[in-house]
Amino acid sequence: MKVAAALLLCAMCFLGLDAQCPEPSSLKDFEGTKLCARLFSDSNIYYDQSCGGEYLDIYPNDDVPTIEWRWSNRASSLVVSRLCNLTVWSRSKKNGNKRKFSAGIQYRLKDVQRGLFGNWDNSISAYYCVC
Repeated sequence: MKVAAALLLCAMCFLGLDAQCPEPSSLKDFEGTKLCARLFSDSNIYYDQSCGGEYLDIYPNDDVPTIEWRWSNRASSLVVSRLCNLTVWSRSKKNGNKRKFSAGIQYRLKDVQRGLFGNWDNSISAYYCVC
């Protein structure tokens, strides 16, 4: 009985260790089409719990000067596909601060500085993605 309880406890400890963020090399939409990037509404101080909540898929060569109102200033984490670059702006029509993200995972946009005093958490209002 003690062994079974110990095994159950160990299994529960490892449940949360898988990162929610997809790997940049395997970033695809639900139909299997390669994505340029994916924005997520949630992030977390624990990286393995980032890339949660709702998400917005960005396809190669998407050029969006004014992001849809549901997603304007809402992204908290992101993943950029291998061999791709995502350029974002803090204001619509590609105004304000600008930042380029290369292939990889940004677990917390709160950790990415924007200007002197800000960060990129909930600050993306326009984007352009190329692969």
